[in-house]
Parts: sequence; structure tokens; C-alpha cells
Amino acid sequence: MLLLRNADVYSPRPLGLQSLLIGGGTVLWMGAGRDLPALPAALAAGAVEVDLAGLRLIPGLIDGHVHVTGGGGEAGFRTRVPAVPLTRYTLAGVTTVVGLLGTDDVTRGPRDLLAQIYALREEGLNAFGYAGGYHLPLATLTGSVRGDLVLLEPLLGIGELAISDHRSSQPTFEEILRLAADAHVSGLMTGKAGVLHLHLGDGPRGLDFVRRALRESEIPARVFNPTHVNRRKALFDEAVALAGEGCFIDLTAFPVEDGEDAWSAAEGLQRYLASGAPADRVTISSDAGGCLPCFDTQGRVSSMDVGHSGALLETLRALVDGGTPLETALPAFTANPARLLRLAGKGRVAAGADADLVALNATGGAHTVIIRGEIHAQNGQAVRRGTFENR
Repeated sequence: MLLLRNADVYSPRPLGLQSLLIGGGTVLWMGAGRDLPALPAALAAGAVEVDLAGLRLIPGLIDGHVHVTGGGGEAGFRTRVPAVPLTRYTLAGVTTVVGLLGTDDVTRGPRDLLAQIYALREEGLNAFGYAGGYHLPLATLTGSVRGDLVLLEPLLGIGELAISDHRSSQPTFEEILRLAADAHVSGLMTGKAGVLHLHLGDGPRGLDFVRRALRESEIPARVFNPTHVNRRKALFDEAVALAGEGCFIDLTAFPVEDGEDAWSAAEGLQRYLASGAPADRVTISSDAGGCLPCFDTQGRVSSMDVGHSGALLETLRALVDGGTPLETALPAFTANPARLLRLAGKGRVAAGADADLVALNATGGAHTVIIRGEIHAQNGQAVRRGTFENR
């Protein structure tokens, strides 16, 4: 049992000072401290109390695009990014990750991905994944992507399939439709998200395939989930229009230089919300563990960076500092990805919801991080570490 007192709760909407009783990985009760129900003596004796002293308490962040096995490899084997350890997520306020394969889906495959998802779960993180990867034909474990989605519980959809990118396998329109149908039907059979998570490069075709699919097929718009849509300003405008037709779009919290033809995730979300597009159809992810390469005109890597989950809280801080109310910014990191991914207990602070919670310090960093009722960080320091982080 865990009792949190004096939490300034954003559920994401502001609820003021609350106390929360947590047990079995769930928020059992939330309300004014004086209304706390009486506990049996044995439970009360074992309860741990944490006084948050008025800190803002938000839902744990859901990072919906993470290279949990490490990404990279575009400039040789030495550029393969190592797997991301547990505390890189938890100290960044991330309580749920969705793992996927990137450009290198040869030396890292679906077995590695699923094993790392299970490893992160064993270490206390909520972890899920996408079937397939960047290229066609998709690498699978059961022999078909539909089989993987139906039979492997952690896999929520297909992704990240690359389009409009010189690194993609140049899928045809018909192949995109077939994969979207597989994702959709698998979602119907299992109750999972059943989305096709599409990596967008900076090619001129942009989102042509998705617009055409909405015109020419019966597949629901919510199945098509383009990411990295803020990498070009014209692509962003295309994506905002698609959100109006029912798609969820995903902004990436990557670094953007002054004068670059791109929007930062913070600028992108501000522009999205100002456009009048549906506020519940936009998400922000980090591309953590993924290589962030820049290419020359011949398609060769000229420089690179690595994504990190800390970019989410950095983006949230930039939004609030820029005048966006916390309750307006939060859904893109919490409630919206939970809705897209059909993670019913996540993305909100409420009685009956999963106890995935982050208390923010005065500067917007993660002070206390709780995952499924277990404290992972306190006072900005890791309480729990990954298996090999102390070795």
C-alpha cells in the first residue's frame, strides 16, 4: 500500500490538492485527505506514506515510439545504438514505452524486440511493441504479421513502416492497404490498437498514400498513424489536415535548429492546437534509442544524434514556459496515446486507473516516479535500476 498526500493533481485536468491510496498497481481511492477511508490495521501498518508537499502530480508519460533494442546502423556497424537502460526512461518520467525496429531490422529483429520488451517488464516498466519494422517483407515470429498481432500479447500494431524515405523499401499503395487491413482486422480480433505506425521521411510524396487510402478504401482513418510529421513544415500541414479526417498524428521531440524547415514538437503542438484540429488526435513521442541522422545529397550520413526519452519532459517544459497551460499540453503525452493504443488504465489520474504517476519538481523535471504502484524515482534519484546498470 502507498499513500500519497498533498498532491496537486492534473488528471490531465487540474483537480487541486488530493491524497491518493494505491494498492495492487492501481489507484484505489483519490480525494481530500480527511475523507480517506479507514484501513484495516494490518494494511495501515504496512502502508508507505509520501508527502508530495504540493508538487504537481501528472499521469506517467507514454512514449509511443522507442527503439528499445537500440536503433541506428546507417553508417556502419559501429553506429548501432545500444539498448536503452531502465533509468533513462524512469528518470525522464516515462512509465510506458512502445518499442519498434528501425532502419536496421537485420541485425536486430522481432525476437530481440520481444525479448527486450519482456526484460523491461521484468524490471518494472510498462512495455509494448509493434510487429514488423521499417521494410517489406516484414520480419515476423509466427510467419505472418496478423499471426504476430493476434498471438503475441505485447504487440499492438504494425510499425514503424517507412514511407517517403530513401531508406524505405518503397512499398506500393496496394502493399500499404494490405498491411493496414491486417492491422485493423487483428485489432478487431484482439481488442488491441490495430494501428499502422508509419515512419515519414522527408520525401516529396509525403502523406499521399494515406490520403489516397482514405479516399479509396474502407479502412478506418484511425488505423493510419503517421509519425515524425513535424520534420518538414509542409508535411506537418498535411498531417494536420489528416487529423481532421480521423487519423492520429505523432510529433517527434527531436532537436530543431534555427531556420530549419521543421517544427520542434513544442512549436508543432502549439500550431496544431491553434489550428482547431481535434485536440485528442495528436501525440508526442521521443524516438528514444533511435539514431537521428542527417544525410547529404547522395543519401550518406553526414552527422547524427541519438533520441532520448528526456526530450518529452523538455518539450512539456517548453510548452508551459511558452504559455500553454499544463492541462492543455499534457494530453499529447498521456491521455491521447493511451486512447490511440487502447491502454484503458493509462494516461489519467483517477480512482481505478493504473498507478503510473509522476510528480514534477519546480522546474518541470521528474521528482517522484511511480509505475504500477512501485516507486522508481524519488527526489529526482533512481530508487530502482535496471539489472546491469550497477555493474
